[in-house]
Amino acid sequence: MSRLQARYDAIGDFSADFAHSYAGGVLQAADVERGTVHVKKPGRWRFDYTHPEIKRFISDGRTVVSYFPADRQAIVSDLPPDGGPATPASFLAGDGDLTRDFHARYVSGAPADTGWVVELIPRVADADYETLTLAIDAADLAIRRMSAVDLQGGVSTYIFSNLQQNQGIADRFFEFDAPRGVEVVTDESWAR
Repeated sequence: MSRLQARYDAIGDFSADFAHSYAGGVLQAADVERGTVHVKKPGRWRFDYTHPEIKRFISDGRTVVSYFPADRQAIVSDLPPDGGPATPASFLAGDGDLTRDFHARYVSGAPADTGWVVELIPRVADADYETLTLAIDAADLAIRRMSAVDLQGGVSTYIFSNLQQNQGIADRFFEFDAPRGVEVVTDESWAR
């Protein structure tokens, strides 16, 4: 785990294409959505969904904006002030340490294509997920797949491809400027 954590710590930012599916829990069918993700430590992330529906989720490390162009609405939520890996996206953005914040174990016999699989169980029970499972590439220790089991038993899986690391992504890329005519709604349900 220490080698994986050291590799993870050396990444200042990254971008990738993703395929995202969610199954179980509150939804019975798994739909596949596609897009791009950009992450910059500490705490900044942006998921731009392009198929089948255009939507965007952006965090500047303090707030999260959920933007739905078809609805002409953006929902702004404050992140919890205590930090920590409360969501899978915040884990990717550097809010988490594999040994400090999780009970970690290698999953034997799990399909890992060209590497291995690590299961992470949050040490603190206030995360938005029960487990986080990472498929790690053996060659470069990159996360190729991330699955989170939520508190309702649903499984959200991201498969990453075309990974680019340490490109110097500007902080401005993680800010949201509402287009004209978009209703901005404040949601305090994430605040704890």
